[in-house]
Amino acid sequence: MSRKEYQTKLDELRENVLYMSEVVAERLRESLSALEQQDEELGQQVIEGDAEINEMYLDLEQDCTDLIALQQPVAGDLRFIAASFKIITDLERIADLATNLAGYAQMAEREMFPDVDVQRIGDATLEMLDDAMRAYGQEDPELCYDVANQDEAVDELCEDASELVVRDLIQREELDEGTDVESTMREVQRLLLTIRDLERVGDHAVNIAARSLYMIENDDELLY
Repeated sequence: MSRKEYQTKLDELRENVLYMSEVVAERLRESLSALEQQDEELGQQVIEGDAEINEMYLDLEQDCTDLIALQQPVAGDLRFIAASFKIITDLERIADLATNLAGYAQMAEREMFPDVDVQRIGDATLEMLDDAMRAYGQEDPELCYDVANQDEAVDELCEDASELVVRDLIQREELDEGTDVESTMREVQRLLLTIRDLERVGDHAVNIAARSLYMIENDDELLY
């Protein structure tokens, strides 16, 4: 394979990773919509669509393996391929978390904690994912650091939301008046799992930014 052909393969890999990220982001948006609207049908569509993302992941994994095995890349090319491989792994896991969120939408019985703004947290994680993938696609180190900084704000949102759920639960007098305790606790568990999984989406976005920074500048500062 000539250097020109090899560069074309590298460019195709980048384009395909970016496309995968677009599909994953759309699944995440759909899962958040399903949660907000308590839309079981939309949630089921997200769950069924996970197979497509898994197949995409396996195809890109093979592309990365072939590029390393056939060309034995060095320096920048090797970092790019390795970063791409790690990034598609994070994207696949974000898709799994979107599937979890879609499942929670199907479990929702009623809205008990209207003060918990799940959509705000979800929008923040989507912004992190978008910025992380732009950092990868445009090779922008500043965006990598921006994503890491955004994660602190998302963690605070998640912590505040979890505390609000617990505090609200403690203050509910109706739990002492024969209210369906099991139903209430199921809703509490669902909401806390939702918050936890959104926080994990943010963590994966940071991973993508960290791998992108290493790819761009051979800098492992954000890796952990």
